[in-house]
Amino acid sequence: MLITIISPAKKLDYETPTKQFLSSQPMLLNHSSTLMSDLKKLSPQEVSSLMGLSDKLGALNYERFQKWETPFTESNSKQAILAFKGDVYQGLDAESLSVADLDWAQDNVRILSGLYGILKPMDLMQPYRLEMGTKFATKRGQNLYDFWNSIITEELNKNFSSNNTNLLNLASNEYFKSINVHELKANVISPVFMDKKNGKYKIISFFAKKARGLMTRYVIKNRIEDTANIQNFGEGGYFFNEEMSEDNKPVFCRD
Repeated sequence: MLITIISPAKKLDYETPTKQFLSSQPMLLNHSSTLMSDLKKLSPQEVSSLMGLSDKLGALNYERFQKWETPFTESNSKQAILAFKGDVYQGLDAESLSVADLDWAQDNVRILSGLYGILKPMDLMQPYRLEMGTKFATKRGQNLYDFWNSIITEELNKNFSSNNTNLLNLASNEYFKSINVHELKANVISPVFMDKKNGKYKIISFFAKKARGLMTRYVIKNRIEDTANIQNFGEGGYFFNEEMSEDNKPVFCRD
């Protein structure tokens, strides 16, 4: 069994209407509500300061916090995999996935989130900005890692029912750190994506993010459940570099 995890995105799209009727509720919404009750107390200036935002973006996210309310419906929310629009999601291109693809992803892909903890692709969510690395103090601790503590790990573990289980880590370090690897009931595989620059293979952030989305799409489209098949990934011009790879850290290069 293979579960793939990805990061969320700061860029959101709530304007484009969705044709998808499949939707679900976030698994940890009670924790999100607890967190949001504290976020709602912040002023626009405090939101800007907390996240290092301009006054305009601080005011936008203050408004998002104030408008955030349950229950989540298809009129006030949008499916997570269709709402996020960052570099990872360019590569993923969820809008072009079939209903069958999204149905499979619902069981096999998870999105980590500073506000929602962990999301299934078709979980409804309301717009927000709250990166996992934000140093927002709550009764649970000094930051969001303290807030979520082992909750995300415990939720992930519910997906792992046998010894032959793997987690494909396509999330950024900021988000992967929210998982307690020592408590995780799965083997972690963390692919690395490199592009050639000045004659050497290097990790270039923008391209690496998009490649994570491309691999997520590849896993979904090909229903990958055996980690050995990850080596066959060749989307976007990448190829498996066996020489540079290590155990549980396959390297994919592009010339």
